Amino acid sequence: MTEDNPVPRLRELCLSLPEVFEQPNYHGEPAWRIRRRTLVQFSERHPVGRRSFWVPAPMGAKEAMIAAEPDRFFAPPYGGQAWVGVYVDVPVDWGEVRELITDAYRIIAPRKLVTRLGES
Repeated sequence: MTEDNPVPRLRELCLSLPEVFEQPNYHGEPAWRIRRRTLVQFSERHPVGRRSFWVPAPMGAKEAMIAAEPDRFFAPPYGGQAWVGVYVDVPVDWGEVRELITDAYRIIAPRKLVTRLGES
């Protein structure tokens, strides 16, 4: 199901992870970080006319996701080679989004914080 504003759901998922905080990006759009690294970035600017968020993905996963479902996933213009964009102006599987965000956390968070995931 699509939502008028997916940001509250993204915020809830991101802030449930250890030491994640919200800090708008340079364009004033919501973004969530772990220390100095970006975990998730929301965008209403790229691609033009679409709403999405961008997240780091395991190596090779981005290409597989885009090939399998190009109507849901895309290569974002910023973030890095392994980052994947997820459209949120289409029906969203929030369980899958939780997994994507948790996987991204495991990729970029310090090891000490990743071990805390098992405690929650």
